[in-house]
Amino acid sequence: MSAPKPKKIPKILEAHEDRRTDDYYWLRDDSRKNKEILNYLEDENKYCEEWFSNGNDYRKEVYDELIDSIPREEISLKIKKNDFYYYSKIKSDEQYPVYFREKENKVEEILNVNKLGKDLDFYQISGVSPSPNNNIIAFGEDKNGRREYTIKFKDLKTDNLLTDELENTSGNIIWGSDEYIFYTLKDPQTLISNKVFRHKLGESQKDDFLVYEELDDQYNLSISKSRTDRYIYINSGKTESNEIWLIDLTNILDEPECVLERSDKHLYYVEDTPESFYALSNKNDRINFCLLKFNREDFSNYTNWKEILGHNDEILLEDFVCFPGLIFLDIREDGLPKILQLNLENLSQDLIDFPDEAYSCYISVNPKYDSNEFLYGYTSLRKPSSVFSLDLKTFKKKEIWKSEVINFDENLYEIKRKKIISRDGVKVPNSLVYKKGIDLKEAPILMYGYGSYGNIIDASFRKTMLPLLNRGFIFCISHIRGGSEMGRQWYEDGKMFQKKNTFYDFIDSTKGLVNEGIGNSKNIFALGGSAGGLLMGAIINYEPELYKGVISAVPFVDVLTTMSDESIPLTTFEYKEWGNPNNKDEYDYIKSYSPYDNIRKQNYPTVFVTSSLFDSQVQYYEPAKYVPKLRENSLSSNPILMKMNLIGGHAGKSGRLNALEEAAQDNSFFLKLVNL
Repeated sequence: MSAPKPKKIPKILEAHEDRRTDDYYWLRDDSRKNKEILNYLEDENKYCEEWFSNGNDYRKEVYDELIDSIPREEISLKIKKNDFYYYSKIKSDEQYPVYFREKENKVEEILNVNKLGKDLDFYQISGVSPSPNNNIIAFGEDKNGRREYTIKFKDLKTDNLLTDELENTSGNIIWGSDEYIFYTLKDPQTLISNKVFRHKLGESQKDDFLVYEELDDQYNLSISKSRTDRYIYINSGKTESNEIWLIDLTNILDEPECVLERSDKHLYYVEDTPESFYALSNKNDRINFCLLKFNREDFSNYTNWKEILGHNDEILLEDFVCFPGLIFLDIREDGLPKILQLNLENLSQDLIDFPDEAYSCYISVNPKYDSNEFLYGYTSLRKPSSVFSLDLKTFKKKEIWKSEVINFDENLYEIKRKKIISRDGVKVPNSLVYKKGIDLKEAPILMYGYGSYGNIIDASFRKTMLPLLNRGFIFCISHIRGGSEMGRQWYEDGKMFQKKNTFYDFIDSTKGLVNEGIGNSKNIFALGGSAGGLLMGAIINYEPELYKGVISAVPFVDVLTTMSDESIPLTTFEYKEWGNPNNKDEYDYIKSYSPYDNIRKQNYPTVFVTSSLFDSQVQYYEPAKYVPKLRENSLSSNPILMKMNLIGGHAGKSGRLNALEEAAQDNSFFLKLVNL
């Protein structure tokens, strides 16, 4: 079968006296029902399948290995809510979890997602949340991958669903009382959450009360409940600024109160205690944040907020949780996460230690302020996730939960952390894992990167990488600029007019590692998804012959066209990340790196693009256009492949087994290229 060739219908796109021609613009169909487009996507899937099945096909072999690593039954961490312990179980042969609750050794099944999702091509739930009196659970339901959740309610006494249904929500559910819930509604076109509603059980959604509406389409709403159960927080935020409103649950029908009005480049995060409020804030150029204390009467008066942990150019304050007399903070120093214990009485500090050279630690689920234990998580590239409990009276710690991986021995693997100098002299951290005893210089190397939105990609355990590691691969996470691994400035130096630093860091890290004898120069591979897919598209435009094979998952590749169209979901929300093309200087800079606009005649590597028709974040037509354009410009004989899930979302198909199938396919892609 020859590669599909969709027809060309030139469309002229004009802005700032610049003309671009897009031959494949016609592949956009917001209804997702155009038969010609669907037929083309099916042809691409057939062409992709033929390539995988021709010759060595490792998919079943790898899939069986992944299945064999799963225990017969996995149990999640048990979390105490309203006098019950809530948790989930998933069997090795099931797609979805089953939710339970437990009290005094009595176990009760409350929600079987396998039954709910039976016979559906896609099914995903969110926000399984019990009412304060434990009689009802609320959950969000998505049946196509668009992340437009319908909230439903189940009566745990009768085991029946209530008639209440709340449509077009974000899936975020907060109980204000046994009678009222709060939720966010999405704009149907942009998919940005812009309204907070209060719903009374037993009433119609059309009668719900509008609590708050965000009128600026660059801001997105989210809601959360305080750990004291006293307040609901409404956060309206974008990349570099936010505003928080507070609903007092002792007066649940009152209007929300603003904590501090938004201002340019000010981000703040708030938590309450019975006595006062605490906040992380980056106001006044304290880019890595400081910790402040204030009272309710100090709302809107920032000058009265008292600093208790100052700004440090070398340490990023990421997150925090309050307990009586103590605060625990997620911090980051020299690219590595740490957990800091702060005594509020004397402001003394202690660090929780971790053993590996490259790892991830995090504040785990700590739902209650007045708990006598602090929970935190730990994982590394060779250690599956664990959760530890720290007794707040004795300060002794113990492991209370661990993810089980069958037939896995962490001692067989080695971790390294290497800093590689990028072209402008900046040292970029890279986290590596490989099986002990391999010849590093001859081993194939897989580079992974993201580098956007300030998101941190830590060195956490990835079970799906084991088939590659066990066959001699080196896996490397490159902590490139655009994330916040080295502090907030690391993010600032990889966005807007500094975006190219992200691409250069990745390329230079790849070359630097190989020059140091880590990885075979003939077997270099790369992997990235979403904004990481943009990264993949950029690096193969800059260095098309450096990489042998690249997986570009749900790739954001047509940056300029998307950011120029305010009707496309999330566009305006991301102006401060990529730029606003209505401004000529920002337009020109985006155009200079946008992967789709910079495809040219050269020897491209083998590329495997994955996407989903109902992806809410990266619209399917971006990869659908990208693949034929890349294919027609490639001067090499290397195939350009695309797998389009005709049902699915940003994360692909729903269900754990389906996810393992997709992971097996990714692994098979790299193994096939090594052994060609």
